[in-house]
Amino acid sequence: MDAHTLNPASPPLRLTGCLAPAKLNLFLHVVGRRADGYHLLQTAFRMLDWGDTLDFALRTDGLIRRSNDLEGVPAEQDLVIRAARRLQEATGCRLGADITVHKVLPMGGGLGGGSSDAATTLLALNQLWNTRLSRQALQDIGLALGADVPFFVYGRDAFAEGVGEHFQPLQLAPACYVVIFPGVHISTVDIFSSKELTRNTDPIKIADFAASSTRNDLQPVACSHYPEVERAIEWLEQFSPARMTGSGACVFAEVASEDEAKRIVSECPASWKAWQAKSLAKHPLYESAA
Repeated sequence: MDAHTLNPASPPLRLTGCLAPAKLNLFLHVVGRRADGYHLLQTAFRMLDWGDTLDFALRTDGLIRRSNDLEGVPAEQDLVIRAARRLQEATGCRLGADITVHKVLPMGGGLGGGSSDAATTLLALNQLWNTRLSRQALQDIGLALGADVPFFVYGRDAFAEGVGEHFQPLQLAPACYVVIFPGVHISTVDIFSSKELTRNTDPIKIADFAASSTRNDLQPVACSHYPEVERAIEWLEQFSPARMTGSGACVFAEVASEDEAKRIVSECPASWKAWQAKSLAKHPLYESAA
């Protein structure tokens, strides 16, 4: 039966425990700025096997409702609700959903939590509602919600350019990571609007990525405004080269094994939060879009 004409008497359909993966920016260069103020970037995105999880229950009355409270995120402002409504509008779908968001990722951490939640919503409801939009169509919807949303819909390791919406696949070896949240929340807008930010890094080619000397151009600005970020990087550096992801505040390091990651996490100062995670080659809902 076509989900658009679902019989109201049918039992509710559900998708539960849908992972909204965290992401890392293995590097992030600001290579310019458009006339409209948007920054031109180059970055390597990598997903992790750890993040928020979402549950979706089909509604036949067209209502879209978040079924739990999230501190500091009113439902009407939640990217999850906005993503669901954008998908409704784009397809004319008359179905709705109850959505439960189980938050794990820290807000303002640079791990893409809200964007990943929105992308998982687009992918899950594309399946649950049987709207059958292509991956590119879902990426276009996602771009209107936030610059990182299209990557999560793209759903695999990627070299990204533009404002973060042009992707080329990256073939990366599996890896283990330690991620630390140093307890400060960083405003992306504040970082990108800072006069200290350099915006003229020379572009690199995807073929040069592995051998290039890369960095996160946002890291010096974040460290100057939030010294705790710099302290976390310095602490993690004693184990492995460390770097900030996105606009912060989280920092990460690739380590040799899960056992080493577990040991580093156990030694993390109590004032911070630390996690271990492995790379994720494809989004768990990758097959929900063509």
